[in-house]
Amino acid sequence: IVINRIVLIGRLAKDVDLKYIQSGKAVATFSIAVNRTFSKEKEADFFNVVVWGKSAENCANYLAKGRLVGLEGRLQTRSYETQTGEKRYVTEVIADNVEFLEYAKSETPAR
Repeated sequence: IVINRIVLIGRLAKDVDLKYIQSGKAVATFSIAVNRTFSKEKEADFFNVVVWGKSAENCANYLAKGRLVGLEGRLQTRSYETQTGEKRYVTEVIADNVEFLEYAKSETPAR
């Protein structure tokens, strides 16, 4: 059996970046900071997150830097070449489910 699932709860480290690919599908990217509960120091791990489709649009509309979010997805590593020909690797969380865990007083949850 092989399982690739990740569940995280953290705060957005930057605002959501929403783009549309050539097919018209929405893709949102952002990073979240997850506190290390086992550390005596205030340390956090940062995860790059990718969300697709309607969920991506909802993230862009309702999330902002500092907001608490829960997500579930899978880890994916991809590679690309820089302009100088150097190969780089990026590990990202591809989120299937994003839960908005807090809202501004003027907002209501999107369903």
